[in-house]
Amino acid sequence: MKDIIGANPPDEAAQSKTLVVDVEDAGQRLDNFLIRHLKGVPKTHVYRIIRSGEVRINKGRAAADRRIQAGDLVRLPPVRTSVRADAKAQAMAEVASAAGLPNRDAPAREFPILFEDDWLLALDKPAGVAVHGGSGVSFGVIEQLRMARPQARFLELVHRLDRETSGILLVAKKRSALKKLQDQFRERETGKCYLALVSGRWPARNKVLDKPLRKYLLPDGERRVQVVAKDHPDAMTALTLVKVARSEVAYSLLEVTIKTGRTHQIRVHLASEGLPIAGDEKYGDFELNKSLQRVGGVVPLRRMFLHAWRLQFNHPDSGERLQLTAELPPELRHFLDHVHPPAG
Repeated sequence: MKDIIGANPPDEAAQSKTLVVDVEDAGQRLDNFLIRHLKGVPKTHVYRIIRSGEVRINKGRAAADRRIQAGDLVRLPPVRTSVRADAKAQAMAEVASAAGLPNRDAPAREFPILFEDDWLLALDKPAGVAVHGGSGVSFGVIEQLRMARPQARFLELVHRLDRETSGILLVAKKRSALKKLQDQFRERETGKCYLALVSGRWPARNKVLDKPLRKYLLPDGERRVQVVAKDHPDAMTALTLVKVARSEVAYSLLEVTIKTGRTHQIRVHLASEGLPIAGDEKYGDFELNKSLQRVGGVVPLRRMFLHAWRLQFNHPDSGERLQLTAELPPELRHFLDHVHPPAG
C-alpha cells in the first residue's frame, strides 16, 4: 500500500488521501483494508464512510465486501483521530483486561518470539490466552499483537491453538506468506508435534490413533468433540501418532504428532484411550484435576499439560525447511520433574 499524496500538509489527518493497493494487500475486503489502515478510527465510522460513498475505488463507490486488487486507487476522506482519546482507550482496555472484564479494545502486548523475518513470525503462546477474539473472548493474541505493532501493515494468524494450549503459533506478515503457509497446513506438509502428559501408563505399542471425530454442542451452547464410527454422517477423518517419551505408573509423557488438524483432536483421541491429558477440564479426569490444583500440593498443576513443542514447515519465500522448538514453560517443566525426576 502506497500513499501517493505528493506533499503532506501540517494537519495530515484532516486531509483526504489516495492509496495505491500493492500485491501484498490485494484480495482483502475493503472494510478490513480500511480498518487496518485507519488505526484508532472506530469501526462504526469506517463503515459509515463506506456506506456514504466517501470512500472511492478507482473513482467509483464500493461496498464494504468489495475485494481490492493490486493497482486499485483507494480514496479516503478526511479522518481525524485523537491521540489523547486513543491513549485513554488503551489505558481503559488494560484496566478492563486486568479486572477480567470484556472490552473491545485489546491492550498492546508482545509475546516471546522464536523466529521472525520480513515474512512471518513464530511466537511462543502462553496457556490461557486465546489466539483471537470471539466466542465470549474480547481479544486474543492477534489483536494484542496488532496493538503492540501499530506500524505493521499485515499481521494474520496462519493456524490456531486452543486457548488452554501453549507453544508455537505462526503469524504471517505478508498476504503471500499467509497463503503459502496455510496451503502447507491444508496439504499436510507441515510437521506438528506436541508434548502431552497423560494420567496412566501409555502402551508403547499404541502408536497410531485413527479415529473419526465429530463436533457437537452441549445444551448451554459450548462446543465439544467426540469419537464416532467411520460411517457416521458427521465423521471427520482424524489421525494422531503417539510416541512415549517418558513413562511411569502414574503418568506418561507423550510426543504427539497430528496428521490432521481437527478441533480438540489430541485431547479427544487420548481421552478415548482411557488416558486423558492431565489438567484437561473438558475431556479429562475431573477428580484428578482437582487434586492436582490443590495449593497444598508439592508442585500443583493448574493448567492442561499440552504444549505445541515442535513445528516444521517450508519458508514461504526461500522454501527452506525450518524446524522450530518451544521449550516447556516453567509450570509444566516443574510439574514434570516432580512426577518424573530427571535421570541421574
